[in-house]
Amino acid sequence: MTEMMPVNVLGFQSHRDHFAIDFDKEHLRDRISELRGTTRTDNELRQKYALKDGGSWRLSEVRRRLQSDGDWEKHIIRCAYRPFDWRMSYFSTVAMDRPRRELLDHVAGRENLCLNTVRQTRAEYWQHAVASDAPAPAVFVEIKDGSTVFPLYLYPQDDNLLDAAEEGRRPNLSPEFVNELSEKLGLSFVPDGTGDLADTFGPEDVFHYAYAVFHSPTYRSRYAEFLKRDFPRLPPTSERGLFAALAGKGAELVGLHLMTSPALNNLITRFPEGGDNVVEKVRYDAANERVHINNTQYFEGVPEETWGFRVGGYQVLDKWLKDRRGRALTSADVRHYQRIVVALTQTRRLMREIDETIPGWPMG
Repeated sequence: MTEMMPVNVLGFQSHRDHFAIDFDKEHLRDRISELRGTTRTDNELRQKYALKDGGSWRLSEVRRRLQSDGDWEKHIIRCAYRPFDWRMSYFSTVAMDRPRRELLDHVAGRENLCLNTVRQTRAEYWQHAVASDAPAPAVFVEIKDGSTVFPLYLYPQDDNLLDAAEEGRRPNLSPEFVNELSEKLGLSFVPDGTGDLADTFGPEDVFHYAYAVFHSPTYRSRYAEFLKRDFPRLPPTSERGLFAALAGKGAELVGLHLMTSPALNNLITRFPEGGDNVVEKVRYDAANERVHINNTQYFEGVPEETWGFRVGGYQVLDKWLKDRRGRALTSADVRHYQRIVVALTQTRRLMREIDETIPGWPMG
């Protein structure tokens, strides 16, 4: 991965998620706005928001910077906080210790596609490849092992003379890798988007192909021990039809995982009981395929394999709800959760189909 996509970085670390990240944009904006104001002292704000000076972060300095920034609201952006869990963040050193220069330059507020994976894992099984379209933290894939972000595109920077001469983004794919794959496939490379896969291929075809391979159950089991010790390796293929087929499967997976696929609107669950929608105690009833959020309310029609499905170190359907314990789910939250159920169920199907598509290992 590091040879194929040379620009990569550990995910961001705020060291104060409770302040820098929120479910609600307006709540986050109000917090940052209060720091800009002059009605409260530093000590009052420290107590109210549990803020501590540390490292290079100083509340008094942060407040001075905010007060002189007339465009401070531009840093309020969406982040990929956990798989299938997007939240609002104040993506700046004003609120975070390490937003990461690579994420600020190429991902924050940009149109991009990122692969998040780990260099090593202590997990029993490797299932650590997750797409994102926004900055993701160092614990995005796994709470114990650092998650590295591989952005597909790089954007020109005004402070770089070489970049300043360029127009538009360029792919974060090494020329050596692109040339090797181009020769193997007998296709020409286009530097943005996708190709027609008859004469050309593009960076997003490569991403989709890799995403499919990394979701092959056989790939994960065959290379299990290696995957625990280093970044995944991508086996290229010279079979144009296989490349196209896997790129298609990978594109479907990416659409599911970024929740842009129209298939997600074909809900397979119900949320039949009325109530306050407050998440209290989450439990799964396998006999009735129900995910209970409190004593009276539940999601019905959740397959047991989907309930237990893990992405990286997280059991997605369990964690998404537990992270909202004490909160009342909105109608949008309920629908989002139902769409996650579809995404994970369809992911299981596609993983089987990817294995059926690959004729054998090693690929060549």
